[in-house]
Amino acid sequence: MSANAQAFDTWIRTAFIAINSALEELYFAQADRANVDGIGDPLKAALRDEGRAHVVRLLAEGNTGDGFSSAFGVLGNVGMYMGALRRHELTNPAREEKSPFPEASSLALHVGASIGMAPRFATAHLATHNLAVRGVRKSFTSLPDEFLFIDENARGILGLQRAADALGRVVHLGVSSPIAAQLFDDARNALSDVVRFNARLAAELDIDRFFFCVRPYYKPYRVGRTEYRGANAGDFSGINEIDLLLGLTRANDPYYAQLLVDKMPFMLPSEQARLRECMTYRSLLDELLLLADDSARQPWFQTNARAFLAVCDMFAETARQHHDILVDKFITAPSAGLNETHLKGVTASGPPLPVLLRSLKILRDYRCAVADGESVTRHADLERLRRAVA
Repeated sequence: MSANAQAFDTWIRTAFIAINSALEELYFAQADRANVDGIGDPLKAALRDEGRAHVVRLLAEGNTGDGFSSAFGVLGNVGMYMGALRRHELTNPAREEKSPFPEASSLALHVGASIGMAPRFATAHLATHNLAVRGVRKSFTSLPDEFLFIDENARGILGLQRAADALGRVVHLGVSSPIAAQLFDDARNALSDVVRFNARLAAELDIDRFFFCVRPYYKPYRVGRTEYRGANAGDFSGINEIDLLLGLTRANDPYYAQLLVDKMPFMLPSEQARLRECMTYRSLLDELLLLADDSARQPWFQTNARAFLAVCDMFAETARQHHDILVDKFITAPSAGLNETHLKGVTASGPPLPVLLRSLKILRDYRCAVADGESVTRHADLERLRRAVA
């Protein structure tokens, strides 16, 4: 890491957090907690100008050749800086044709293009690749609720990655392997951990602190002339690997394929490669169904199919939990109290709230294999497999 990159990283971990935290306390003390206009303007100016000084030096430095890790860190830092500018309404794509911060845009575009990612901070920057320094990880603020959100999200993502890794190993051993049942159990146990992490988040995260002081940093913003959606907790390959390996979704489904195309640039390049490879496999559900007619009574089939179905059931529980508890509690319910002006910018992914909620419900229906969802799910095929082991 170059001296300029290190200085920027140090600023992000110190003064940046202090300024954001001070602003959040000012906003939260108001009757209208969603309002940021005219509040803490000197602090906003300090954030803008101090960050710009670091960005200008890095932009002049150009490509230092320090490798992916350094470039990824710079991308995250300039992205967090631009995310904070958006949160404090120093930029807003709804009123601009291009970003008012050309140096930050240029740096983000350069680094993003060089490593093959969208030119903004991604989920990985604050989750799986959030390097702790003396026990403290990166964040926007020092608020306990932000740390809770970051940590439980990271734990959940790691659990889903463990499940995906176990399921991916079954592909190379075959669903009839005597080892497959153990791998299915590993995946189910990992998903059980995700349920536990989600439950803890739902119980301990303060709704108002999350909605008004954490969520706004994930809003869309412009980089150059292009508006990029906010970082999403699902921007990693593991959850989609589970979808595809279990067979609950198909890569040739137009709706799901579009989702994969849209989220690819927000993933680490290594995860993009994993997901592309996963898209070439036949699903484990399809493998079991091909064997069901002539092997259903075999002990290996009964054992492995039951273990597979247990994974599907646990994955469905994570999907129900995410949508019916986390989304409803922390986004839908508090949004009901917003006026029309604030409601327009409530979602991190960009579309209006009803559109976002509909898309999340479709994903929940896929993962739960519901019988009467808006899209065609694998409900009938899973029921056929359940009958084979009944």
